[in-house]
Amino acid sequence: MNAATAGDRADFAQRSLTRHFGGLRPGSLRSSSPLRLRTLAAFDYWWLAHAVEARVDAFERSGWPQWRSLAEQTYAGIRRRNRGSLFNDYFDDMGWLALAALRLFDASGERRYLRDAEALFSHIVEHGFSTELGASIAWRTSQPSYKNAPTNGCFALVSARLFERTGSPAHLAFARSSLAFLDERLLDPATGLIVDGINRTGDGGRDDDWLFSYNQGLYVGAKLGAFDRTGDARHLDDAVRTATATIDRLAPTGVFASENVDHSQRGGGDVGLFKGIFYQHLQALLGSAAARATPSLLGQRAHLEGFFVSSTDDLWSTFAPSGLAADDWRTFASGPTALSTELSAVLALEARARFEARARFEARARFEARARF
Repeated sequence: MNAATAGDRADFAQRSLTRHFGGLRPGSLRSSSPLRLRTLAAFDYWWLAHAVEARVDAFERSGWPQWRSLAEQTYAGIRRRNRGSLFNDYFDDMGWLALAALRLFDASGERRYLRDAEALFSHIVEHGFSTELGASIAWRTSQPSYKNAPTNGCFALVSARLFERTGSPAHLAFARSSLAFLDERLLDPATGLIVDGINRTGDGGRDDDWLFSYNQGLYVGAKLGAFDRTGDARHLDDAVRTATATIDRLAPTGVFASENVDHSQRGGGDVGLFKGIFYQHLQALLGSAAARATPSLLGQRAHLEGFFVSSTDDLWSTFAPSGLAADDWRTFASGPTALSTELSAVLALEARARFEARARFEARARFEARARF
């Protein structure tokens, strides 16, 4: 680390998010910086759900209650802009909001956030679940036969985290079935990577050439959760294999620079947020105390940690001057920056701060253990 600690970097990223993207209301965020008239009325429901998580990251790291207040204000703004409703037509969007609600429940202890997460879970099951192509959730209401990784990976996490907080067998059942769908339908056994979806065009085909970092991150997170629940090392082996393959396939230059291939808009857009989600789950994998003692992670630990550290250092070197991120972390931001792109930077720098805090904790524990003998 250079003179700025990981916590300093994360604080700078959070303040930059407010400075460059803050709207008229507390907690509100604009879709681009500088403001573009064509995005003035944009309502990016799922981006803002991740903004909630980013602010909770800052609160958990610092204990500063203003970060939690900002998270709650952003969450309230999502509902306000959604005409008072939690729900929309996209089941992955609602899954992201459920995860944000659970983070707020943990941070605040207010049960209304848990009730919101439960309501979102129930709505997704009622309107999006079917056994077509395997027990799974559709992408959106208008395409009930199209099943994809963002929706089912996210729902696996929502279900697992609700089970942890409620003990409900129904939540556990959906955590298992959603993960099984990813394993059986969307995992490429040759590479260990998760493809984007199946039956998008109604012909039963898979989008094998659509490989995105956030899908891999969701799978890593769901597998790590299954390992923590069961102790079955096969889940951890799968998580490590996918994390390693993601870095090797999608970030051969050391950063995620062009994972969108030819299928998504270049620069910002939804793709801008993808890698921030991967970093959340990669850090969770690296920070899992139980996982650190298993052969699968020990064999790849240097590779995974090396990528995690060097790429977030690359981000910081181009981010620090202005507080605006580029989609390619080796380059400086030029032109308008999308909120999605900025959020990836914030999420990654908060993940780096958690990683460094965990490393310091473990080093202190080892020192104290030696001192006792």
